[in-house]
Order: sequence, then C-alpha cells, then structure tokens
Amino acid sequence: MTNRYAVIGNPISQSKSPVLHTAFARQFGHAMQYEKLLATHENFVETVRRFIDEGGQGMNVTAPFKLAAMAFADTLSARARTARAINTLKFGPGGVQGDNTDGVGLVSDIRDHLGVVLENRRILIIGAGGAARGILQPLIEAGPAHLLLVNRTESKAHELLDACGPAAGAAAGPLDAMAEGAFDVVINATSASLSDVHLPLGRGSFAPGALAYDMVYGRGDTAFMSDARRLGAGRISDGLGMLVGQAAESYRLWFGCRPDVGPVIAMLR
Repeated sequence: MTNRYAVIGNPISQSKSPVLHTAFARQFGHAMQYEKLLATHENFVETVRRFIDEGGQGMNVTAPFKLAAMAFADTLSARARTARAINTLKFGPGGVQGDNTDGVGLVSDIRDHLGVVLENRRILIIGAGGAARGILQPLIEAGPAHLLLVNRTESKAHELLDACGPAAGAAAGPLDAMAEGAFDVVINATSASLSDVHLPLGRGSFAPGALAYDMVYGRGDTAFMSDARRLGAGRISDGLGMLVGQAAESYRLWFGCRPDVGPVIAMLR
C-alpha cells in the first residue's frame, strides 16, 4: 500500500518537502506518494478534506495556513498549543491531529547535528513573530542557564514568553537588551535576512566560540551571518538543518520512526 502525504501552501512550488520525505522514505523502504497542494484561504478546508477523502494520511503545512490548520485540527500537541500554529497534520480514525515540529527540529539540528550544547548555556533569540513562536518552548525545555527573547516591539516579546508559562532563567526585552552580551547561542528568528537588513548586534553579543544561527536558509551568507562572523561568533549556520529536522519529526509522527537527517542535509547542500 502506498502512503499518501502532501504539503499545502501558497506559494508552494518552492517547497523542498517532497524531496525531503522521499529521501526519508527511501531510508526505511516505505512506499510514499508525496505531492504539493496549492490552496487559497477560501478553499483551504475544502482542499484538505478532499485530500483526506482520497486517502491522504498526513500533511505538512506552510505559509500562510499554519493558523488555519490549527483551527482545522481536532486535537493539538502541547507544543502546537504553545506555538499557536501548526505545521504538521496526521489523519486517522481518531480525527485530525495537529503538531508543530519547528522547535524540536531546530533543537535537534543545533544539539545533535551541529554538536552544540544548549543545557546551562546562554541563549539569545532575536524576534518574537511566528518563527520564534515555534521554537521558544523547545529551547526553554533544553535547559539553558539563561534565555533572552528580544524584539523591536518589546511588548510582543513579553507576550510570547508569558504564553509559555513560568520559565526559570527566561526573560524578554527590547533589541538593545542584546548588549547584555556573552551569549553562547544567538538565533535570528526575524525576517531581516530576507531583505538583507542588519540587526543591531554588538561585539559583546557573542561569547567565545558562540554559535550564530540564522533560521533563513538557501540565501548564502545573510547580513546576520556576515555580521556575526565579523563580531566574533565562533560558528555560523543557516536554517537548512532545521528545515530537514522539522520534516524528520513530521515523519516520526506519521510513521513512528525518525530518519537520519545527516545524509539528507548533505544532499541538499
């Protein structure tokens, strides 16, 4: 029996999800049919329901439908409730299960693939939009000594942190709070890299050997990555490993086994 899955979004032609999941299925010898579905806000629900009726078993969700998918799901994982957005749906006899694998994909990329320790370290997250929502809770659960969430509009950073509940060592503040400095991991969760906008980083933002991680991928050296290198970051990474990692977590939700991400990241590089 062929397992039928898809990714839904608008636009959708750029999605790498079919390549990723086909590579994962090959590792396990699973028969998988994976397609791209273009939808609009008006026909999102209709498109998903048709896919389920035609035998679809699961779906990845990309922009701009992560909130619509949350409303569509019957049950939500704890991390999806915290993120207030969905990127993975699983269809079964019990209904539609919604999950958000972005954060665990990021943590696994940093900790397992890049080999950077998060426990008892100082972490800085820049940005409090949708990208940050998906990663904040898993990063808190990784056990940092201190986590600082900063945003141009400070109130949004506080609102996002409050949504996660009490978290020892976690704080929110304005962008200039980055001057507290000496962070071991600095994550750019803003959209600045998409338009080559420079963030107000300082040389004191990076501890010796610090990792600078840009969630954007496929754009070469972004302004954030170039600035981080100039200001003394010890390691630089884009978000390609997170892309593969979150897809691997979706695959685990569907099939109960997690693919080896290393060969897939190397293939995409």
